[in-house]
Amino acid sequence: MNRRWNRTLSLCGLFCCLLAVGCSDSSPPQANDSSDPPTLYYFTWSDYVDPTIISGFEQTHHARVVVDTFSSNEELLAKAQSGMTGYDVVVPSDFMAGIMSRLGLLADLDMARIPNVRYLEDALQRLPFDPGNRFAIPYLWGTVGIGYDSEVMGDPPRSWEALWNPKYSGRISMLNDQREVFGVALKALGHSLNSQSEMEIRQARDKLINQKPLVKAYSSEQFDQLLVSGEVVMAHGWGGPVARAMRERSSIRYIIPEEGGTIWTDCLAVLASSSQKTLAMDFINYLLDAQVATQTSQRLLFASANRLVRDRLPSDIRNNTAVYPPGEAMSRMEWIEDVSEAIRYYDRGWTELKVH
Repeated sequence: MNRRWNRTLSLCGLFCCLLAVGCSDSSPPQANDSSDPPTLYYFTWSDYVDPTIISGFEQTHHARVVVDTFSSNEELLAKAQSGMTGYDVVVPSDFMAGIMSRLGLLADLDMARIPNVRYLEDALQRLPFDPGNRFAIPYLWGTVGIGYDSEVMGDPPRSWEALWNPKYSGRISMLNDQREVFGVALKALGHSLNSQSEMEIRQARDKLINQKPLVKAYSSEQFDQLLVSGEVVMAHGWGGPVARAMRERSSIRYIIPEEGGTIWTDCLAVLASSSQKTLAMDFINYLLDAQVATQTSQRLLFASANRLVRDRLPSDIRNNTAVYPPGEAMSRMEWIEDVSEAIRYYDRGWTELKVH
């Protein structure tokens, strides 16, 4: 499973998403018949669904869960804004949770119904997009770094600058993600990955244009398999897919470069339009239960927001830095934040990189 989310919220892209939703043949979920058990509509990332976990909630809460999936935060936002969803629980990424809240799309959470929130990892409390967990609860989290083949490279790529090494021309992959890719260049230049400086963003664009001839692929979906097959030696990517690649090729390693990188979390939230808010919060609490969350982490190899999970995982997972980053690395990580009007500099730079 790969995280497939584009952090760019250009007006053109959003318009296209909304148009696609408006033209879809699919119908929104319908209201329950009063004689039926309550039904919860869950809208989540395509690979986050485990049928055994869903059935466990249905049995314990005498309810029905209908699952629908999305492949990008823009798709989630477009459906939520269309007013045609009928969904109850959604799973926005960190920055998108903040955007959806500001648009009035998320309901305030009743913490009395989500007691498992007390087990949140310290690093996931008081986050910039929702310091009080008023409308979103971290669910799964991780980092962005470099997956590499230790048999080919020998020494690990300690700096982001390694991705500009001509020795590995044609054997480097980068995420197909505007903010993540610009974040690498900004970090390599000594800037924040949330820079709003037009000059710094242009410097990052120029650096990325210089790198482009070395890049085999900009891929957010297949970079782990490119590593496994040996087609690339270094892959800029999320730790979870790299951890899964390690299971297929033992020489693969993961490192967070010395300049630091991105930390991310996908969140559990309730739509303001939900007709099953109480059941929705019970579902969030269930997904955060230590036993359920452990099962989820073992399958996906993403770190759980529940701090009790780490000690329940096999040692090869809990000690894998692609899943749980070393403590010393945390001070070097940044959350990707809304850069307001500066997004136009990123949009322009990304377009120029792609057409160059």
